[in-house]
Amino acid sequence: MKLYSLILLIAFLNSGFPCVAVAQVQETADLSPVNANIVLPPLSVLIDSAIATNAMIRFRDLGITGKECNLHTYQNNWTRNFGIQADARYGTFDNFSTNTSEGQNPSVFATKSNQYNWGVGAYIKFPAQDLINRKNLIRMAQSELDQAESMAEAQRDEVRQLVIKQYNDVVLKQRLLKIRSKNFGTSKVNMEMVEKQFQNGVVSVTEYSRIFDIVAQSESDYETSRTEYITAYMLLEEIVGFKFNKTYTTKTNQ
Repeated sequence: MKLYSLILLIAFLNSGFPCVAVAQVQETADLSPVNANIVLPPLSVLIDSAIATNAMIRFRDLGITGKECNLHTYQNNWTRNFGIQADARYGTFDNFSTNTSEGQNPSVFATKSNQYNWGVGAYIKFPAQDLINRKNLIRMAQSELDQAESMAEAQRDEVRQLVIKQYNDVVLKQRLLKIRSKNFGTSKVNMEMVEKQFQNGVVSVTEYSRIFDIVAQSESDYETSRTEYITAYMLLEEIVGFKFNKTYTTKTNQ
């Protein structure tokens, strides 16, 4: 591989074209849209946003609402055993009346008329099952509510831990990117100096090939670090549910 690289390098030098490594430096120098100088929002802001936008936490909160409704239903079940009924009707009704003033043979009269009939009544019931099981049903509903609240809090803890881990991962990869960027820049400068020395016959082909491999490895490390940083950065944005705007960023010093 070194021999092949050396042959290509000599061919480029003889043809008057610039070194491949230098050209690639210019292509990768721009870190936009994500650069190594981005200032992340405060960790507390990221955690609050992640909790507010996390779909699983919303699911747990909806479960709490359902359990609260169940508890209130069991607590108020006793009211179904008390009630008032009212009835009102309009129509043609048969009316019967008797005349008792005629002694042993009272007269009976039947008539039909259109009229309103209405009535009001109250009722009360004491089902034994309701009286016996009411306390257990309420305890069961309260237990289910407590479980739902515990699950929701556990979910929030999990999101907090995820944000903290991802935040620190971004910070670490940001620092590594800066280190490898400086290393790559230094390698580039060394390569330019060695290239001139090689053209003047000061540096041997072997030494030139060694420096060329160092620069190539430095560029590879830089690109790997850059990709890892961008990936971690975008994952953090996805977790917290919003894009980091320029309020939390600074421009790269050129």
